[in-house]
Amino acid sequence: MTIEEMKQKKKDFGYSYEMIARRSGLPIGTVQKVLGGITKHPRYSTLKALEKVFITYDFSFYDKDDIKNILKEDEPAYGRTNMKKNEKKQGEYTIADIDKLPDDKMVELIDGVIYDMSAPKTYHQLIAGLIFNKLLQFISNNNGMCVPFIAPTGVQLDDDEKTQVLPDVMIVCDRDKIDSKVVHGAPDFIVEVLSDSTKSKDMHIKLTKYANAGVKEYWMIDSEKKKIIVNDFEHEDVNIYGFNDEVPVIIYGGKCVIDFNEISSYISFLI
Repeated sequence: MTIEEMKQKKKDFGYSYEMIARRSGLPIGTVQKVLGGITKHPRYSTLKALEKVFITYDFSFYDKDDIKNILKEDEPAYGRTNMKKNEKKQGEYTIADIDKLPDDKMVELIDGVIYDMSAPKTYHQLIAGLIFNKLLQFISNNNGMCVPFIAPTGVQLDDDEKTQVLPDVMIVCDRDKIDSKVVHGAPDFIVEVLSDSTKSKDMHIKLTKYANAGVKEYWMIDSEKKKIIVNDFEHEDVNIYGFNDEVPVIIYGGKCVIDFNEISSYISFLI
């Protein structure tokens, strides 16, 4: 992506320099100089870091307002209105803090920020369950060593104390990453079924986290738009499918295929 294209994306989506710096990991002064045209020949590593912020996936099936809502900065849903004076601030929480929450309180922790997980809709669960079932059948039929999981299974994505996410569906091929409680490190394959309350987080914050952590393949399923966005991080590619398509699982070289026409038919009475 060119610098001019990045500047246009910044304008289109209302990104601030501070937001770009935070999401790219670059100093804000560097971001200002590159996008302001002061630095004429930035380093390749700088351009690649900026490029991750302005991922140019084909969102043509969304209108402009949809895109702005998807890519806007997420507002954490936990602890904003009832923070006590001596409580930690968002960005300071750890896994030890979320372990203290009641068992029926489902949250995700991303870079020290706690996000509430609202109860999913019925079709959300059906889509995730049907995909999980297909993956489990394929792996079992082929005597595979990879392990599929369905939410809520915790993933300490960076294997640290600041991040623990709950992907809807995932495959972990390195069994050494799995213990009796959570997965340590990046899964190979992740599916998130988008909902109104998580769409922005799944399509931006999680997408960036998954890519940086080493996830090979990430599917985002938009049941409202009837689209499946397949992010092939390993080959730096993206493909978009519809609910009438057969979608190949890239980590299995396309030998495993999820028939979304079948899934769509099954859940048609709900959406």
